[in-house]
Amino acid sequence: MQDILEELSKAVLDCDLEKVKNLTGKAISMNIDPLTIIEKGLADGIKKVGELFERGEVFLPDLMMAAEAMKAGISILEPILKSKKKHRAFLGRVIIGTVEGDIHDIGKNIVATMLEANGFEVIDLGVDVSTEKFISKVKELNPDILAMSALLYTTVPKMGEVIKALEKEGLRSYVKVMVGGAPVTSEIAKKMGADAYGENATSAVREAVRLMKEKERY
Repeated sequence: MQDILEELSKAVLDCDLEKVKNLTGKAISMNIDPLTIIEKGLADGIKKVGELFERGEVFLPDLMMAAEAMKAGISILEPILKSKKKHRAFLGRVIIGTVEGDIHDIGKNIVATMLEANGFEVIDLGVDVSTEKFISKVKELNPDILAMSALLYTTVPKMGEVIKALEKEGLRSYVKVMVGGAPVTSEIAKKMGADAYGENATSAVREAVRLMKEKERY
């Protein structure tokens, strides 16, 4: 069993989508638990890619292709998980989206994938998400973390607008806020009142884990 999981992890690392599909099917035929296939195979591979990315040994296109390979494997496993009514144990729930007026999603998608690979439940609201939608989803889903992305300088103020709306609605103390994107800096994040700033996908995961530990202390 361990051999095929290691092969699956390497296939993700190699961005080999077809091999990931084949190995996932083979692991299923071997009656390996779907959650084990995800955690010890697919997620393990994407974590390794993230570590290489952080060290500058692979680049954004590699991370994107590895993420797609991992998703291909998970899509095969999801029907089985649903039929068996199995659920992954999550570190926390994250709502993520690109703010209103901004339709860029590559960075957001990679962060979402990396968060999922590292044990978070992620609800992706997509792009051009209004302040009202962020607030309504926070009320509905009660996330631990709200993560917002922006690629345009002109849309960065929308993040601060969402944080102020959370305060107005009495929700701010219940949810941690993380922001990121090319025009965002740690100084900007602090000034707008965010709890964390994710410079890239791996740092976003690290910050999300830190935020969850902070929540546990209170």
